[in-house]
Amino acid sequence: MKHFVTIAFTFLMVSMAAAQAPKKTIAVKPTHTGTTTGIKTKERLVQLMTDYGNLTIKLYDSTPLHRDNFVKLVKQGFYDSLLFHRIIAGFMIQGGDPDSKLADSTAMLGAGSAPGERIPAEFMPHLLHKKGALAMARDNNPAKASSNCQFYIVQGQPFNDVNLNKVLCENIVPANPAFYYTDAERKMYGTVGGAPFLDQNYTVFGEVIKGIEVIDKIATLPKDGNDRPLKNVRMKMKMLN
Repeated sequence: MKHFVTIAFTFLMVSMAAAQAPKKTIAVKPTHTGTTTGIKTKERLVQLMTDYGNLTIKLYDSTPLHRDNFVKLVKQGFYDSLLFHRIIAGFMIQGGDPDSKLADSTAMLGAGSAPGERIPAEFMPHLLHKKGALAMARDNNPAKASSNCQFYIVQGQPFNDVNLNKVLCENIVPANPAFYYTDAERKMYGTVGGAPFLDQNYTVFGEVIKGIEVIDKIATLPKDGNDRPLKNVRMKMKMLN
């Protein structure tokens, strides 16, 4: 089974044409300073390095299963030399398939996994698919458990209240009747943007806190009919704390 981010992709295409809110480039600035990374936090930090720049990613303590699995793989060097094998401008960039490491340009990617089982879903109402969100891809298993290695980072787009309400009614409320967006979250989706139609369907377990412009560079690269960049985009990761 391919580990794809597929929920409501048709809705995304419609929203890209219909969204009325203007796009803005948002610089995510840390609120505290430190000595080594420039960021002081008790949460785990990962540096993701590419030829297009580096990302600093904070992993949430409120999703410990995903956090610990990701930290383990980073420490093992699992992600080093793997590809961002699927990119969709205005949506997300996806990577982490171990089959991508030695894949030729014609290989179909997206089905690989690490040793072990899927990661149980850890949906949190306050962890949303805003721009820069780190989440795990998954197949169509009923429990919505995550891939144990393939991840995506949201680029997304702005959503006005009309489109956000449509997302709520069609994608979230049927399975989560009590779910709602706060005024601050609505403002965030209207300015920073994201992919709200994935909320409560895929586990968000971290966010980019430095280098968010790198997402835009990778998401807009030339690609083939399978959304794979024409030029390989390899990654390397290391823990920062």
